Amino acid sequence: MRVSDICFGKLKEFEGLRTEAYYDAAGVLTIGYGHTGHDVRPGDVISKYWAEHLLKADLYEVEKAVESLGVARTQGQFDALVSFAFNLGFYKLKTSTLLKMIREGGSMHAIKKEFKRWVFAGGKKLKGLERRREWEARRFFDYDELEAMKRRDWTDFHKEVNE
Repeated sequence: MRVSDICFGKLKEFEGLRTEAYYDAAGVLTIGYGHTGHDVRPGDVISKYWAEHLLKADLYEVEKAVESLGVARTQGQFDALVSFAFNLGFYKLKTSTLLKMIREGGSMHAIKKEFKRWVFAGGKKLKGLERRREWEARRFFDYDELEAMKRRDWTDFHKEVNE
C-alpha cells in the first residue's frame, strides 16, 4: 500500500518545506520536508524538487515498515500510521501502546487518546504536533472509507454466494 495523495499533501503541510538544513524542535538536523539522516549537514541547501524526491524516498521506507505490521485495513488507517511513524520514527510506533491497542481492537476513544499523547518534542507540548495527531486520529477512523469497506465486503460476499 502507498500513502494517498491526501496524506502526501498533509505530510508536506505538517513538515513544511525548509530548503536550508536546520535543527528541529527535538534537536535533529533536518532539511526539506522532514528529511533527517547522515546525509544532512549544517549549511546544506536543496531545491523544492529535491525535497520532494527525498520525501518520496523516505516515505517508501516508512510505508514498507508500516505495511509489515499488518494492522492497517483501510487507506485512512495506513495514512495515519505512516504519518505517525514518519514523524516519530517506526520504532516508536512499533513499541507504542497505540499499536498495542490497535492490535487488541481497542475502542475508537482509546485509540484516538493514544494518538493524542504524542504531542511533545524536546520536552515541550507543540501546537503543530497537536494538530498533526488530531488529523491522524481522524484519518484513522475515516468513516466514509470504513463504510465503503463494509459495502465492498458485503458486495464480495454476495458475489461469492451467487456464483
